[in-house]
Amino acid sequence: MISVDSLSLKFGKRTLFDEVNLKFTPGNCYGVIGANGAGKSTFLKILSGELDSTSGSINITPGQRMAVLKQNHFEFDEVEVLKTVLMGHKKLFAIMAEKDAIYMKADFTEEDGIRASELEAEFAEMDGWNAESDAAALLSGLGITEDLHYMQMKDLAGNQKVRVLLAQALFGNPDILILDEPTNDLDADTIVWLEDFLMDFKNLVIVVSHDRHFLDTVSTHIVDIDFGKIKIYSGNYTFWYESSQLALKQRSDQNKKADEKRKELQDFIARFSANVAKSRQATARKKMLEKLNVDEIEPSSRKYPGIIFKPEREAGDQIFMTEALELKEDGTTYFTDVNLMVDKGDKIAFISKTKQAVHKFFDVIMDEGTKPSKGSFKWGVTINKAYLPNDNAKYFNSDLNLIDWLRQYSTNQEEAYVRTFLGRMLFTGEETLKKCTVLSGGEKVRCMISRMMLQNPNLLVMDEPTNHLDLESITAFNNAIIEFNGTVLMSSYDHTFVQSSCNRIVEFTPNGTIDRRMPYDDYLASEEIKALREKMYGKN
Repeated sequence: MISVDSLSLKFGKRTLFDEVNLKFTPGNCYGVIGANGAGKSTFLKILSGELDSTSGSINITPGQRMAVLKQNHFEFDEVEVLKTVLMGHKKLFAIMAEKDAIYMKADFTEEDGIRASELEAEFAEMDGWNAESDAAALLSGLGITEDLHYMQMKDLAGNQKVRVLLAQALFGNPDILILDEPTNDLDADTIVWLEDFLMDFKNLVIVVSHDRHFLDTVSTHIVDIDFGKIKIYSGNYTFWYESSQLALKQRSDQNKKADEKRKELQDFIARFSANVAKSRQATARKKMLEKLNVDEIEPSSRKYPGIIFKPEREAGDQIFMTEALELKEDGTTYFTDVNLMVDKGDKIAFISKTKQAVHKFFDVIMDEGTKPSKGSFKWGVTINKAYLPNDNAKYFNSDLNLIDWLRQYSTNQEEAYVRTFLGRMLFTGEETLKKCTVLSGGEKVRCMISRMMLQNPNLLVMDEPTNHLDLESITAFNNAIIEFNGTVLMSSYDHTFVQSSCNRIVEFTPNGTIDRRMPYDDYLASEEIKALREKMYGKN
């Protein structure tokens, strides 16, 4: 258990947290949410002892082992992959190292023998004989194949290092597991593996994530950081979001009596509990929803952007098509034999195990500098495209303020008109006079969305649109795509975003394209698709 008592953290005159009192108990998974800059990662650092608070204390049950997902991807560069995972259990690894050092001694003494015997007993008690096989199983589950286990960390790609460090945190059944954005750089299959692992994990988990599907699947509680306060609510993210929105609606309804509001909340909890019971995350530890006190539910003070895409003109029947489109570079096949006929109203999610494949595809079809190896593509003459690229750096090279930056893309040059689109993305007052050069990653994406709305498109092309956004912006963006009556071509690792808004999945493999008109969950669950994917990726 972790108890947080009278915790405060101040940076100069700014108070990040004030008088926080919480208890985190074993058997639960706490999903930490909050706007960008609210202090989610900072809070985890305080819990793990990496950062000191201004006042207050963190108390952990004596003898309990804490494991933390490391953020320094270069810390273990000179260490073998498998050994890096074993180092996640410091006590066990220390015993292994001391034991091996004793056995390596040329002048093995009686004292050495006694010490070795003690270490062997501890080693056996900690299930040390299965340590290497357990570590290898974790690596394999996270997509690190056996041929990589004895390589040095420095020889792995960045996304592979992330997976090894995640395996390190998970290794050895820690009593307390702290994870900051664990799904970053994981593909859909690996995220499902991690969800299953955490759902079966019996100890305490505290996790920060912007992936709503992941939070919904693994969380038993939501830890909400807002306005210097931290509160814990029972249930997963969707329950917190929908109940807080209902409470907000009720607060504004002055005519409804208190008992009527209470009955409405009770009915909502009953409906939500029934839905959870039918879903994949229905485990015993999540049935606490049924016992939830309606008085716990409070309106959220979050501000959600107002994202609305209004097509200036309706698209004709010719939308977009490709014929035998292929890209091969430096011996790598990113996509091949892509024959697409996009229909009006299609909302297509493009996916691939090779992350760069989809980036390259969008670069090709948006004329961003990458030319196909062969094949062709064609846009319909009535199509008005708006593009949200994965890398937006080239759009922010100037020293313009936000008003003048957005004005570049507007036929209406009036300041009030331009401010309207910035305001929808929560840029108000003096914020609109910020220079492009000082914007954060999330602010740049919000500017790009303002630009997209300004274009009144009938077709949206979006390459990982949720990157750098907080949960409020992701939720508003998701709702906007659902309501958009045009065509969408997109890639995203946000499961909920894809599942809720897309009606067609196109997957690029090195040996061809899989194209199915079906929801994302159905695509992932299909045995026919699984067999086809295995064939397409495994084929030489």
